[in-house]
Amino acid sequence: QVQLVESGGGLVQSGGSLRLSCAPSGRIFSDYVIGWFRQALGKEREFVAAMALNGNMATHDSVAGRFTISRDNAKNTVDLEMNSLQPEDTAVYYCALGNTLGSAPSRYLYWGQGTQVTVSS
Repeated sequence: QVQLVESGGGLVQSGGSLRLSCAPSGRIFSDYVIGWFRQALGKEREFVAAMALNGNMATHDSVAGRFTISRDNAKNTVDLEMNSLQPEDTAVYYCALGNTLGSAPSRYLYWGQGTQVTVSS
């Protein structure tokens, strides 16, 4: 079994920052990818960013320049630093684990429970 635990969500004012962390555990295969997705109320789940163990990464154009994905090897987490947050960034943010880098949710095999990010105007 693989478990993914997200942390770091919360309420922030427009223009503020938050840092989300995803901690994978359990029977993780050796060459995995962690992806971050978000789902706003009434909308489909959308790709945000992803990072492979070899450092390759992908970021959606809508957040490029504001959001940064990185790996903290000491903590064994994959983090999403979110700056210049806007009300349209409000969503439940999920981390997911897969074995190939990509933006399609279907590429990811395991999902966390999600963490709420709310940006007030």
